[in-house]
Amino acid sequence: MKLQDQPQSSSSWQLAKRVFSYFKPYKLRITLALIAMVVAAACSGATAFLVKPALDEIFINKDKTALAIIPALIVGVFLLKGLARFVQNYEMNVSGLKVLEKLRQELYEKIIYLPVRFFDDNQIGNLMARILNDVTQVRSSLPALVRISREALTMVGLLGVVFYRDPFLATIAVVVLPITLYPFYYFGRKIRKLSRRNQAKISNISTFLQEIFSGIKVVKAFAMEKRERRHFNQENSRLVSIATRQVAYSEMSSPIMETIGALGIGVVVWYGGKQVIEGVSTPGTFFSFMTALIMLYDPVKKLNNANLTIQKALAAGERIFEVLDSPEITVEEEGDINYKPPFRELAFENVTFSYGENETPALKNVSFKMAEGEQVAIVGPSGGGKSTLISLVPRFHDPDSGAVSINGRPVQEYTLNSLRRSLGIVSQENFLFNATVRENIAYGREDVDEDTLQSAARAAYAHDFIQQLPQGYETLIGERGVKLSGGQRQRIAIARALLKDPDLLILDEATSALDTEAERIVQKALENLMHSRTSLVIAHRLSTVLKADRIIVMQNGQIIDEGPHNKLLEKCPLYKKLYNMQFQE
Repeated sequence: MKLQDQPQSSSSWQLAKRVFSYFKPYKLRITLALIAMVVAAACSGATAFLVKPALDEIFINKDKTALAIIPALIVGVFLLKGLARFVQNYEMNVSGLKVLEKLRQELYEKIIYLPVRFFDDNQIGNLMARILNDVTQVRSSLPALVRISREALTMVGLLGVVFYRDPFLATIAVVVLPITLYPFYYFGRKIRKLSRRNQAKISNISTFLQEIFSGIKVVKAFAMEKRERRHFNQENSRLVSIATRQVAYSEMSSPIMETIGALGIGVVVWYGGKQVIEGVSTPGTFFSFMTALIMLYDPVKKLNNANLTIQKALAAGERIFEVLDSPEITVEEEGDINYKPPFRELAFENVTFSYGENETPALKNVSFKMAEGEQVAIVGPSGGGKSTLISLVPRFHDPDSGAVSINGRPVQEYTLNSLRRSLGIVSQENFLFNATVRENIAYGREDVDEDTLQSAARAAYAHDFIQQLPQGYETLIGERGVKLSGGQRQRIAIARALLKDPDLLILDEATSALDTEAERIVQKALENLMHSRTSLVIAHRLSTVLKADRIIVMQNGQIIDEGPHNKLLEKCPLYKKLYNMQFQE
């Protein structure tokens, strides 16, 4: 299944419940943060409340006792508020980081077990962006919700001060607050929509970069740096364009809400000033009221910012849960039978397979058997279905119809671990990790001892060149083994397969990309690997399979003939044509 760049918008409430459920294991931390939040909110109200006694008792009545007590109270309130803010922010951010860790683990664990077909349909950069970028957005969701709660509590405390000081003025000032809910809702929807597009565009850029950097030699070989620069600039400009619109909506919301608040404040200043001038109210009462009112509009702005953060998190959550929850994105199914040596027989029975619903089948009714100890080669023109055929044995793909069986059981009945560990696969381009030579050879057999590992390297004709590397077996070989030659990479892969000691060996054109000298050495290593093992070999160069027990000739996804080399030369025109093309003087 191909992932959507912008998944369908889900119910905000259901999505929020799912996002916030990841914070449940950290309820003690969150409870502590909530307590700190209540304290911080109360301190904001206390700050506004202290303005009246400060003005009336100190500056107007000139009370020396108040002069000693009230400044100390103000300092104490701010210290308590700062401590509460620290505890709240620390506990919520730590909880967010724990959720980030958990979500990344879940995503990675789900993706790593998905079938190969999923990776054929989806670009690696897109998957990387979901694990790295989208998850980071979700982390901020509950802290933002707590900020909303804190600001709401702060508003309640300040409203209490406002109504306590002057109920009539408070009613005038607060009547405009409901008007602020519309921009709160409107801008939140816009930001969420743009966030989905922004996340999708970041995925596209990640995919582009991963592809270009992986294929940098091709880019340079064709001198296409300028073209790829233009391509990147276009993608980058689109990302900036979306982000610019996000910024516009985000920044528009604050001044609009401030303007609405200013209407209330303007009326209050006129009416409250009039009351002070007429002697109905004191300056302390009015300024305490005004302090609380001004402080009241600040939480409203912060509510808006926190809401925008939550909308971004929900947009990212939609993309994450598409991977985690979609019924179409399922991990590889496996049987419950452990494969147990020895290998006796591999059988294909009327196997048909295609890569997509509307695509021409890559294999059509393929049937053959191979027995223990047999060496079977598969040859034919490019696009004939050879590589597809062998990918069905380790269940990288499953047939659309027919059956692939080992020792009389369909491969689907075996556990994937036992099935794949019984197979040794050496392909034309073996993947080597950016790790040491030792770690690459021992991949899958981390507990192997030094003598066994070096014996495998010697049998693969790799030990001598490894010893000449700067740090020998501890040498880092770079991404995809870039610091080694093609022949050296193949010999490392053969050593890895030897160490695995497989029951059935699968070779997929293991020497076709090598020069003559490297091929000769690798062929010797392959002979050591194939010795006394059942082998299924795809060969581009017929010289490597002339001694096979049986050669299967494929064309257009079908087996058109099979037999030993000499008989195929006599009875199979396609095989004879392939042979003459390679061996004619």
